[in-house]
Amino acid sequence: MTTAPMTKASMTAGKRHSDVVILGGGSGGYACAIRAAQLGLSVTLIEADKVGGTCLHRGCIPTKALLHSAEVADSARTSEQFGVRATLDGIDIAQVHDYKNGTVERLYSGLQGLLAQHKITIVNGYGTYVGGRSIDVDGTRYTGTSLVLATGSYPRELPGIELGRRILTSDQALELDRVPSSATVLGGGVIGVEFASLWRSFGAEVTIVEALPRLLAAEDPWSSKQLERAYRKRGIVCKTDTKIVSAKEAADSVRIELGDGTIFDTDLLLVAVGRGPRTEGCGFEENGISLDKGFVVTDERLRTSMDGVHAVGDIVP
Repeated sequence: MTTAPMTKASMTAGKRHSDVVILGGGSGGYACAIRAAQLGLSVTLIEADKVGGTCLHRGCIPTKALLHSAEVADSARTSEQFGVRATLDGIDIAQVHDYKNGTVERLYSGLQGLLAQHKITIVNGYGTYVGGRSIDVDGTRYTGTSLVLATGSYPRELPGIELGRRILTSDQALELDRVPSSATVLGGGVIGVEFASLWRSFGAEVTIVEALPRLLAAEDPWSSKQLERAYRKRGIVCKTDTKIVSAKEAADSVRIELGDGTIFDTDLLLVAVGRGPRTEGCGFEENGISLDKGFVVTDERLRTSMDGVHAVGDIVP
């Protein structure tokens, strides 16, 4: 990547060419953009929503803010054992969201400033790969000496379980305007156990249903065992090696049937069965990018099947 940095004149002339064009402004995309700019390259970053992606707006950061509020609630409950007299009068969910949103907005503002400081060109719009090293955004073609695909992920759903007002993915759960009286979490991965913990801290009765033999199956067995022990001590029910046969939403509850024949009602069902690569509808496979089960196939240096095109982040297995 030795092309001279793109000038403002070349942009106004309609060339829309940069040393590096990045499709997707999430963690992988903006980190790549900043590093390329630090190396003296001209960078165009294309993002359909807000830079920061899932981690900043719908994942790591907002969930950690909620978990901090949950930690404060637990501290208030147990304060007397530390010699501090405090009471927990309840959860003001609107104020909790204000805190969460304020945390996200502060970091988002900082990220915008960082990108501006490095003179990275931001293009707001839905980009589609059209072959070579080119991205189309609303009829405008952006080309790069190198192209990086970083389109991120989406929350997976399960066939036969229809989302609704009481059956949610993590995206909807982050904006929930009430504390559920009871919540069932389908999936014992990192997303599921986080929501199970914060809802329990807020006062909900919580059940986790996981089809695999243990929670956090991607981690080591010792960690899973410690987590399950801690959760059971807190009153969180962990049903491992268990599948949900059906989940039907009613006016005031969700009726769930498990594989062992157990039927029960819950106020809320969170579908937390992981995240999938956001590659559908992006023009990848149609224009020569090899995919495998939706993931972009790369080598050890994240090079795709197209020369000069790399892929990073959640779209890489």
